[in-house]
Amino acid sequence: MKSITKISLMGVAVSAILFSCAPQKTEEVVVEVAEMKTPTLTLLWETADSLITNESVLFDDATGTIYVSNIEGQDPLQKDGKGSIAIISKEGKIMNPAWVKGLNAPKGMAIANGKLYVTDIDELVEIDIATSKVSNKWKVEGAQFLNDAAAHNGTVYFTDMNTGKVHAYANGAITTVSEGHASINGIAVGTDGTIYGLDPSGLKKWNADGTSTVVNANVTGGDGLIILGDGNFVASRWQGEIWFANDSTQTLMLDTKAAESNTADIGYNAAEKIVYVPTFFKNKVAAYKLDY
Repeated sequence: MKSITKISLMGVAVSAILFSCAPQKTEEVVVEVAEMKTPTLTLLWETADSLITNESVLFDDATGTIYVSNIEGQDPLQKDGKGSIAIISKEGKIMNPAWVKGLNAPKGMAIANGKLYVTDIDELVEIDIATSKVSNKWKVEGAQFLNDAAAHNGTVYFTDMNTGKVHAYANGAITTVSEGHASINGIAVGTDGTIYGLDPSGLKKWNADGTSTVVNANVTGGDGLIILGDGNFVASRWQGEIWFANDSTQTLMLDTKAAESNTADIGYNAAEKIVYVPTFFKNKVAAYKLDY
């Protein structure tokens, strides 16, 4: 039995050697790697330059209405009663330059429960959309520079740039969600309720336990924030920059600093991928097609 086993194993070894030396049929495998497209913004239109010191643009997905908050005065903290909310068309025509007036220095806007909520220095102003009338005002305790706003499931979230706080309004009550975020401005809320914000530390998100995590540390000091989905964002910096960003990269898509045209609190039409840019001291809104 021993000799038979030995011969058999030797036969297998010889067969393997012969097989490995024989010419083999091979197939060329071609792997195509998709090249990531560079995100871009292409100018579509600009409004007339009569939206004085426009700070924020909000696109209403439900109606297609575009709201613009106008500070009107030169001082974003002055209570002068000159501020207003305008309405523009999707083609860039100013439909109503003073849809609501008598505000002070309106900035961020959000829609919830048929109301338009606007931050106005140290107050949250509620406007009934159906009647175009201010229906309520809430003084925010300790507020100094209320800025951006966003809504999710009936709750309105808004920031105070000077105090570093994030507030929330729901059912007639204002609470403080988080604090300790110096110079926080832009805010957005994902479909799952996750809050994202922009401050000098970068693009950050709030965790379920109340702590925050920096998603992108390079896009710092932002003004407006758009959630695109799949971990992608668009962020504006007031000085004149708009960035595409995620947790691993960032791309500068628009730089208008040389033209001294600001890029304040941007709005977004998700269905058509259009970014609306309030130019602040240039007194007009510019619309850009986003391609990514």
